[in-house]
This record gives sequence, C-alpha cells and structure tokens, in this order.
Amino acid sequence: MPRIAPELLDTGRYPFVHEVATRFADVDPNWHINNVAMAAAFEDARARFMRSIGVHDALNGMRILIVSAHYEYLAEAHYPQPIVVHVGVVGRGRTSWTVGQVAVQAGQACGYCQATFVALDDAGPAVPHAPIRDALDANIIRPSAGLVP
Repeated sequence: MPRIAPELLDTGRYPFVHEVATRFADVDPNWHINNVAMAAAFEDARARFMRSIGVHDALNGMRILIVSAHYEYLAEAHYPQPIVVHVGVVGRGRTSWTVGQVAVQAGQACGYCQATFVALDDAGPAVPHAPIRDALDANIIRPSAGLVP
C-alpha cells in the first residue's frame, strides 16, 4: 500500500464513528494491543458501518465478500483506553468498493485499514443494487486531488 494520504488520517472526513472497548486479553507480551485485536476492532467497525448505511438491508439476494484488507499500524494502542474507529468509503468501482478506516486512541491515530468488498449474485461479481450504490456514494471520503488513498 502506498503512503497513507494525510487526509485519510483526518477523522473529521469520516461519516461513521464506532468506539471499541479494549480488553486485558487483547494485550500482548509487549504490553500493547495485539494486531489480531486491532484487526477485530476494524472488522467490527466495518460491519457496523455497512449495517448503519443499509447495505445489508438492500442486498435482496446478493452477497458481499471482503476480497482484501490491508492494515498499517501507526502507533501502539494500550489497555484499558478504548479505540475509536472512523469509517468511510474511499472509492467505488462497478462491482466493488473500498472502505477506509482510521483507529484513534487518546487522540492519536494508531492504525489505518483499507478493505475492499465485491458484490456477488449467482453468476459472480455483480453491480450492487441502486440503494447500495447510493449509500456508498453518500459516505465517500474525498482526499485532496492528486493524492492516492
């Protein structure tokens, strides 16, 4: 993944926010939240985002699959402070879309994730129904021109 555009670390650009509680069980031998727990926090926030904008309600026989997820760990996160995950759509293609997420703890970005999804019907990749496309388009994060997310 190329360098993260600074705009993608600007939490004010994200339309959805979810707070994730950290657990003592998430701590690794180095006394920070381990990468598996961070990935789970991103996953939980993504799922809640997709539900909140109505993607699951509008599937109408379609399915969605995650086809890639890339994580950048920017700083250590620690127990017991919560992690706040900001979520939005980075871009949308014909049958797929990419969700961007920045995780923040105590005011500092501690992780970034981009996950790409594809819509499927019985024949394979398919154009999502109009309500899904509209919901995704309404939640796009728009970085400054010339910067690659």
